[in-house]
Amino acid sequence: MKFAVINFPGASAATETIDILTRILGLEAFEIWHKDTDLKGADFVILPGGSSYGDYLRAGAIAKLSPIMDKVIQHAHSGGYVLGIGNGFQILCEAGLLPGALTKNDNLKFISKNTYIKADNNASILNENISTSEVLKIPIAHEEGRYFAEEETLKELKSNGQMVFIYCDENGEINEAANPNGSFENIAGICNKNKNVFGIMPHPERASEEEVGNTDGLKILEGLVDALRVK
Repeated sequence: MKFAVINFPGASAATETIDILTRILGLEAFEIWHKDTDLKGADFVILPGGSSYGDYLRAGAIAKLSPIMDKVIQHAHSGGYVLGIGNGFQILCEAGLLPGALTKNDNLKFISKNTYIKADNNASILNENISTSEVLKIPIAHEEGRYFAEEETLKELKSNGQMVFIYCDENGEINEAANPNGSFENIAGICNKNKNVFGIMPHPERASEEEVGNTDGLKILEGLVDALRVK
């Protein structure tokens, strides 16, 4: 299983993501520059966090026009796996690979802090190995992380098991106080109908080492890898 991490100008988490995939998880992972037009045989594509192109216009709006995105879209449409983290989630929505949009946080400020999330279901490879009763502490760092979608889309996400992760408090309760950015339905991450394209705002790669005092993110990444190995 080969993992490609797309590096856009301003995407600060590309190197960090590759490091976790290779050094901690022992996977084959490599960087692909945004101007490239070849995924180099990757089975799984990751769009990392950061502020691609300085988040001008809207977060992800310019990055979706990068040459490599044509290949990412083709990969997704052919059933290949794609994960967008933070800014990567924004890019996937802008590119039409995921429904809805990421808008300004309800307090109109950049938020960088730990949040609590849990799996809404076990319907996809990203959360099938995470108990829906387990609360994970995962950091966020964004100004445009408020997930928005029309009511009909929200109903479909819920009924189709496409709400992958939701914000909650440390006890697992889902409420307004636990929602850090005003996301509709406390949504922290979703997937497409075919469950091969995923987007999450929290950063599991930043909570994957004992040295940072938190390995909850590693549970998500290890669970993903375990799920892929039995496919």
